[in-house]
Order: sequence, then C-alpha cells, then structure tokens
Amino acid sequence: MDRMDLTSTQPLPDLTARFRFKKGLFRKELIESRIFGLDEYGCILKTDKVFEPGDTLQFDLVMQMPFDNIEAEGLQGLVVEVRKHCSNFFYSIDFATSQTRTDADLRGKLGRIQEVLERKQSLRSRRSQSGSGATQLA
Repeated sequence: MDRMDLTSTQPLPDLTARFRFKKGLFRKELIESRIFGLDEYGCILKTDKVFEPGDTLQFDLVMQMPFDNIEAEGLQGLVVEVRKHCSNFFYSIDFATSQTRTDADLRGKLGRIQEVLERKQSLRSRRSQSGSGATQLA
C-alpha cells in the first residue's frame, strides 16, 4: 500500500477526529483534530499532542453535516509515521481491523464518510474551476 502524503496543506472538508488524551493519573482531555487524508486503510491527522510510531489511538471520525453528523465511533489505529510541522505533528494512522460484526458496521460508516467526502471535494473543485474561469474572462 502506498503511504498517504504527509505534506498536504489543506484539511479535508468538515471531517475531524475526536480522541481522549491522558493529562495525568485521573484526567483526560477531549481533543479534536483535523484530518488531512483518508482512505480505507487509514488517515492522516494533525495535532499538537505527541505520539510515537507504534502508539495505538482510540478515536472517532466525525463528518459534520447540515442535519445529522456521520460518525464512525470506536476506531482504533496504529501510528506508523510522524512529521513535525511548526508546533504540530502530522500522524499517519493505520486502522486496526478485526473480523467482528461491529467492524463491518465501522467499515460501512467509513465508506459513507468517504463517499460524502468525495462529493464535497468534487463540488469544491468545480466551484474553484468556475471561479477561476470567470476571473480569466474579465
């Protein structure tokens, strides 16, 4: 499998990851992170929290929608690559897979998020192309 590009500068539209980060013995902080790449095998997220390759993350992916968000809850991923960018880090995360029924449900939700994401990106690219064409005609 080809690795996703850790140099992407634009986050995916309306897609965030939520996870809990330990802040002490009894405290956890809820972190929301933008997603910069997504496929059926994993994702790329950006955060200021420090993880090492080999760390396992438990997180949810949330696609913001006008009426009802699409959520893939309880994902588990392995940090496979890290790149520092200013005070933040880009992390390449491989999804952990199992053969349980809940895993099939998660794959379905991930598939739905990917479909909506492709549509949103297609619409944005069409808008930017038509906008640049209008400025060239003027």
